Amino acid sequence: MNPLSWSFRRLYLLAAAACFGSVAYALYVQYGMLMQPCPLCILQRVAFLAMGVFFLAGAAHNPGAFGRKVYAALAGLSTVAGLAVAGRHVAIQLAPADQLSFCGGMGLDYMLEAMPLTEVLVTVFKGSGECAKIDWQFLGLSMPMWTLVLYTGFLSLAVYSAFKKY
Repeated sequence: MNPLSWSFRRLYLLAAAACFGSVAYALYVQYGMLMQPCPLCILQRVAFLAMGVFFLAGAAHNPGAFGRKVYAALAGLSTVAGLAVAGRHVAIQLAPADQLSFCGGMGLDYMLEAMPLTEVLVTVFKGSGECAKIDWQFLGLSMPMWTLVLYTGFLSLAVYSAFKKY
């Protein structure tokens, strides 16, 4: 039962399930444990959803060698975006509180309605006290740190699947 010997379709189905499972867990934390996500958390969910869609599409299509590279590139780009967001989130969590800006507690939905997209992204990536707060830890790592681990694994899978001979 060596995962490295699995077919492209099986690897991508497992990856899609893991991506959607990650989003499901985030929704459980939000609605079941009543922890409201910060804007960076929401962007990380979007990256997981995009990755899941590309992994699922690749599994459903089960392409040839060139198509595998295309799906791996699409999933990889989504993963790199997630890595960037999670990396910034971890940097904000590790930064001293006096170095953070305050976005007034505006939710991402309000910012998207009230501001242009470029301004929303700049505001979100500046960080706020809301994004710096660590409400949840497992084995000493915060949720954004765990998402970094997951994104690294998914990126490794995408690169591996692009070059593996099936």
